[in-house]
Amino acid sequence: MERKPVGMEVFFNPRSIAVVGASDNPGKLGAHVMRSLTEGRYPGKVFPVNPGKVEILGIKTYPSLLLIPDSVDLSIIVLPAEQVPKTIKECGEKGIPGIILITAGFKEIEDRRGEALQQEIAEVAGQFGIQIIGPNTFGLVNLHLPLNASFTPEFSRVEKGGVSLISQSGGMSHLMAFLAMRHQVGMSKIIGLGNRCNVDFADMVEYLAQDLQTKVIAIYLEGIDQPRRLIEAAERVKGSKPIIAYKVGRSVTSDKASQFHTGSLAGKHPVYQGAFRQAGILSVESAEELLDTAKALALSPVPEGSRVAVLSGQAGPGMAACDVCENEGLSLPPFSSDTQKRIEALLPPLAIRTNPVDMGPAWYDSAAIKGIVQAVLEDENIDAIILCIMFASANRGAVEGLSDLLLRKGRKKPVIGCISSPVGIWEEEIKRLEGSGIPNYPTPERAAKTLVNLVRFKKGRSVLNPDF
Repeated sequence: MERKPVGMEVFFNPRSIAVVGASDNPGKLGAHVMRSLTEGRYPGKVFPVNPGKVEILGIKTYPSLLLIPDSVDLSIIVLPAEQVPKTIKECGEKGIPGIILITAGFKEIEDRRGEALQQEIAEVAGQFGIQIIGPNTFGLVNLHLPLNASFTPEFSRVEKGGVSLISQSGGMSHLMAFLAMRHQVGMSKIIGLGNRCNVDFADMVEYLAQDLQTKVIAIYLEGIDQPRRLIEAAERVKGSKPIIAYKVGRSVTSDKASQFHTGSLAGKHPVYQGAFRQAGILSVESAEELLDTAKALALSPVPEGSRVAVLSGQAGPGMAACDVCENEGLSLPPFSSDTQKRIEALLPPLAIRTNPVDMGPAWYDSAAIKGIVQAVLEDENIDAIILCIMFASANRGAVEGLSDLLLRKGRKKPVIGCISSPVGIWEEEIKRLEGSGIPNYPTPERAAKTLVNLVRFKKGRSVLNPDF
């Protein structure tokens, strides 16, 4: 007998889904939810519920939840807010354990009736033991099933990988998903918590901590009513998986706006930052930085220290990376004498052969570039490498063979890349490099900032757990 999903599994691995408010009218969210499930190739059963339809997208449609003859694990509700309490009661009578409540018009609106309505649905759900993600959510995505339980079919295009995002904002979820597509960041789960009726950040952190498909947990939050629950959940995860958070609400205006957006208590930003440090959560300052750092932690080893080598095919990008590293407290120490001799043997006399290394005179020689990278990887004075190579017609083969070198077993030093070319030239090479554990970024500043965050992560973990 097939195992029935329990707990949070009903959201990420349901065997069957009912869409209440399903539609074939592209002007309604229920139509886009149906497209997301079908175009995303969800492998389970889908039961559209709409009393005015016989079928939607070729799938038999039911006039009521209670008339579906099979059992249902998950219900996606896309109905007007005033119809939701009755529908949740029907979910309880049907024995449905999980609901994704996309409908808005609850605690987030500037009207006490919305807060009262959210309290009502929480009470009804509590009577039946139903877990609700939402209301006021875009839904969620599990790229590994695959399951796109959202109103955005395009989420199914995100590459499958190890980063899971928990977001309080549907807009930020969309932004980061689209950035992930553009920069080839592999995602595992994308979760929009919305107003958090009875499933909150802490519940998701604890679930993802046990999820074998999640390597890194990324969080976007505005403010929460019970921040202690999140901190305690993160503390229980310490040492098992990285958790990164981007908290907005630093300005008076955004602090106030966040209270209305999802009905949250934003709280003072410095208080959150102190609590994050205590819990081992790495704090970042932008959506881009959140995704960049999560990508690196999913792909790359963490540096043992803060000693960096910058190797650049052209001097300018290398200098830009150096500025970020030194401004953020990382050091660029001299190489060991043995490493220096190996580099000097591979570069002509006029090249800059100390740290940072200008590999420009050898930019057409992939063997020399590999030799320099290998020498620095073996240098005990260096903890991490930033590798910058910009395409030019003369160095088309510059990155050939690098992925094979870096795939060798036992590599403990991170190599962060800024390897760039015109569209259609080095895409496959970059994909192979990322497959060998080199996260790649479009600018040297972003590559260097990501390495800074890896060092911050290691230092924070070392304080919390000396054996990490």
